[in-house]
Amino acid sequence: MRCGSSIPPRWSRSRTCTAGTPWPSWAGPRDPVTAARLTVSQVKAALRAGGRRRNLDLTAEKIQAVLRTEQLHAPAAVAAAYAAVVRAQVGVITALNTQLAALEAQLEQSFEQHPDADIILSLPGLGDILGARVLGEFGDDPERFADAQSRRNYAGTSPLTVASGKKRAVLARHARNQRLYDAINQWAFCSLQASPGARALYDTRRAAGHTHHQALRSLGNRWVGILHGCLKHRTPYNEHTAWAHRQPAAA
Repeated sequence: MRCGSSIPPRWSRSRTCTAGTPWPSWAGPRDPVTAARLTVSQVKAALRAGGRRRNLDLTAEKIQAVLRTEQLHAPAAVAAAYAAVVRAQVGVITALNTQLAALEAQLEQSFEQHPDADIILSLPGLGDILGARVLGEFGDDPERFADAQSRRNYAGTSPLTVASGKKRAVLARHARNQRLYDAINQWAFCSLQASPGARALYDTRRAAGHTHHQALRSLGNRWVGILHGCLKHRTPYNEHTAWAHRQPAAA
């Protein structure tokens, strides 16, 4: 659910929604009065059940304070209607999360049976879900891409050089497989904590004045080339081999 939807102001401001955090089971109280009676412990328990692990005390206190702030009250019938809508939406989201978990389990099982799975999973930043998405978007035909540059061009990570007369500009590609590009961008971000070489390349680009997204695009471009080499030679990822040319920076 989106924050700030058509529900009472007090309730919408107290929700503190964050991406990837499921809305807890008490998200649909019967009315604002019931919500105002929630204790800090109850709010903390709900946050914990929803996946939150950090700053629980402070967050719970803020939520409780907002819930107990004086507001203009809607008629009882209107408040009851809004509460019913929220409860229904929570039920839909709960069912959706259950189905997503089942789909994720099936995806992991199917992906791990693929002959390229071990190679893909050896790359830092790629797990079953993201790895399956990268594999699905690239395809598994070993003859599809003649070289690493062809794979990079398809992914949209390689820069595009535009020249006219004496002017020359290097731009990002906009004609690309957007689903694959998004997956590689996420892959590059996830790899920062798992690969010293990736972190060194990212830091170097940032130090050169590149934005966060430009540095990730450059790193993703490098990862696509490494993936191509691993698949071509049927070898798992090796940190030293992948970043040997940047060893001083990665050390």
